[in-house]
Amino acid sequence: MRRISGRSGSNGISRRSLVAASAAGAAGALLPGMARPAAAATGQSSGASGSSASSGASGVSYRAEYHFTVPDQWKNDPQRPIWINGEYHYYYLYNPDYTTGGTTAGTAWRLATSTDLVSFTDRGIAVPKDTTPNGDVWSGSAVVDTENTAGFGAGAVIVLVTMSPDDNAYTQAQYLYYSTDGGRTFTPHGADPVLPNPGVRDFRDPKVIRDEQRGRWVMALAENNKVGFYHSPDLKSWTYAGGFIKDGIGVLECPDLFRITAEDGTRRWVLGVSANGKASGLPNTYAYWTGAFDGATFTPDAPDPQWLDHGWDWYAAVTFDKRDRHGTLDPHTRYAIGWLNNWDYANTTPTLDHDGFNGTDSVVREITLKRAPDGTRYLASRPVRALDAHVSRTVRLGDLRVDGHRALGYTGTAYELTTEITWDRLTGAGLQLRRSSDGARHVDAGIYGDYAFVNRRGVANPDTSGRWQESRSPFDPAARTVRLRILVDRTSVEMFVDDGRYTHSTEVFPDPADTGIALFTLDGGAVFRNTVIREFALTAP
Repeated sequence: MRRISGRSGSNGISRRSLVAASAAGAAGALLPGMARPAAAATGQSSGASGSSASSGASGVSYRAEYHFTVPDQWKNDPQRPIWINGEYHYYYLYNPDYTTGGTTAGTAWRLATSTDLVSFTDRGIAVPKDTTPNGDVWSGSAVVDTENTAGFGAGAVIVLVTMSPDDNAYTQAQYLYYSTDGGRTFTPHGADPVLPNPGVRDFRDPKVIRDEQRGRWVMALAENNKVGFYHSPDLKSWTYAGGFIKDGIGVLECPDLFRITAEDGTRRWVLGVSANGKASGLPNTYAYWTGAFDGATFTPDAPDPQWLDHGWDWYAAVTFDKRDRHGTLDPHTRYAIGWLNNWDYANTTPTLDHDGFNGTDSVVREITLKRAPDGTRYLASRPVRALDAHVSRTVRLGDLRVDGHRALGYTGTAYELTTEITWDRLTGAGLQLRRSSDGARHVDAGIYGDYAFVNRRGVANPDTSGRWQESRSPFDPAARTVRLRILVDRTSVEMFVDDGRYTHSTEVFPDPADTGIALFTLDGGAVFRNTVIREFALTAP
């Protein structure tokens, strides 16, 4: 990811200074009436989903119950996890000097491992910053070099990563680090880039895959409004092959390239990018195209992208292989994880004041390629199945009839709610989540007319501008039914609509005392069928 803010590079703010700035006090101003500690907490956790940390003088904690959170300080971009010896190795950008800044600002790669992608174990920094004159390390990708193409040994883990010695968009280049201990620690392969900048602005975020058909490595690289494609026999020398250009959705970042088999047996390539489409009324999350790739040229099925998330906070997302416990690849399904934040307000969170960290991820998703009735191929999302193994409590509410408003007896701050809403005639229906006892504060999620939505205006949230309060995705009201699966945690709401055809991921900062749920309909009645609430308990792996 680039070092400037997420406004398509328009304001020129250095990312080095951005991630160095402490957010202490920023969220407190958004949360009137909330207990506030005298100073930002600096406690550490075990660095995984479900972990707990110091919650400051107030005793309030905003650390997620079942989402991955950084142990302390700062995290942003996920790096594509890789499977090694029965474990997923999840690297992410981490700045241990977030609250102090200065000359040590910038990111390293920190590592967490997991066998189920729900519960993680922190392994500390794997790729350190400032070990060469090139400074800190940005986004890139790790691969297992099974055939020793790079010469560091069969099974060596190779990282291709962007570095920028002058913190300048024109000096961004790609460098190589290698590991011979199973991806736990890395050594720089000299101080020179393996892919120098040819003199262009924005040249970053290499995503490397193995092209088995052609017996070589392929890199997708973000180059402003273009994704460049390069190939290499050995991961150390790269040749330009072609590119894919898309204007109108901001600076392209964190590209993704993979092949997936659809449920009908057809195979398609998918090209994805993190992009900012807000200026065009589009999301600023993960845009993708299905199509064909010949090793040099990507040919999309349609010129305009689809979006894997329609919320405000699913950025720098990566997809990665789904493997069983024996390492066998599933060609029909991939996993995906995104950063639950947005560069427009990256430093605004109560987690820093109360828990000593700023950095939460979405739940890991399983994505599959499906075909809509009109023939459009699309990626459908569902939460990782391993969540089922961590259910600690199930509340079955059955079928609930609603005509106007109905408060539920359940209270909670972290749970999953599933329901299917059916009706004959109405304008809208949905749920009020994290609802205050007087009904004045709540997050709304549901459908209205021809769109599904999540609206966070009724609670404290990071968008101080007030412009990005309600996210929307298409909905056909003629269906007269909608299936909703909603994951609520202490600072997030993730909604999956109709088996994951559309998703919304959104940061929210409800008062910890707001724990209620209510159902609502507008201009008619509905039945909320088979309504179930599940809570999760994570134990250390």
